[in-house]
Amino acid sequence: MGLAAPSAWFDEIRLQQGIICLEKFGFQVQVPDQIFGQKRYLAGDDLCRATVINALAADPDIKGIICARGGFGAMRMLSYVDWPLIQAQPKLFIGFSDATALLTAVMQRANIGVVHGPNLVSLADADFQTRTSFLDTVTGQGTALKIPQGLCVASGRATGILMGGNLATLTHLVGTKFAPDFSRAVLFLEDVGEPAYKIDRMLTQMKMAGLFSCVWAVVTGTFERCDHPEYLPEIFSDIFGEYQVPVLMGLAAGHGRVNLSLPMGCRVDLDADAKTLTWPAKKWGS
Repeated sequence: MGLAAPSAWFDEIRLQQGIICLEKFGFQVQVPDQIFGQKRYLAGDDLCRATVINALAADPDIKGIICARGGFGAMRMLSYVDWPLIQAQPKLFIGFSDATALLTAVMQRANIGVVHGPNLVSLADADFQTRTSFLDTVTGQGTALKIPQGLCVASGRATGILMGGNLATLTHLVGTKFAPDFSRAVLFLEDVGEPAYKIDRMLTQMKMAGLFSCVWAVVTGTFERCDHPEYLPEIFSDIFGEYQVPVLMGLAAGHGRVNLSLPMGCRVDLDADAKTLTWPAKKWGS
């Protein structure tokens, strides 16, 4: 497992704790010296952060690349990533939050599945359920998530490619050459620290940009520290109602205490009434 830092600089103690966690799982971890740089709030300049990713992608011993942390910065270095190399030397990219920008680009530019799951510093103090889900998904053992606490906003069942991630990050990609394409997608969205009206505003912008017209289903993760969370079901109903697609809210994935890992870029089945998300056993890189 190679370690990249495409976003903000990080706490080195927590990083080391995350490395120990990966090693206990049985992974060997490669830590490039360049990730310890700092430029303002970033883990080094844009070219340096992208160069680390390119070098890890070119290394035949590296099977997966996990992001150190979120914050901000991944979208800044996308233009420096060697996309033909990423496509020719597929690796399993892992992360969430700001890493959504990188994961989305990997899926769309290289047609490679990724894992939406803990960054390394969040893995350091993750609970048992989060760590178990991480290991099962990364090793291709996980095939289903039950969402007993979920809220069925619009009933139905649909099969599509699991896409999405952090709502704010995805919204900021709209209008760029790395804008997300949610055609035939089971769309997953989560966020943290955003009031209900801002979630509404971001969803409305993406809808007006035409990003939801070919979405086949929606499943939401956690919206941590959101004021007026009671508004969210109505907001999602307003935004997606005209498309007549299943909408299920309440998957424990994102910035909450439990952050279940998801096989993004893979075909999944969402049953909003049964409150399940399932997918075939996955052999990454095949």
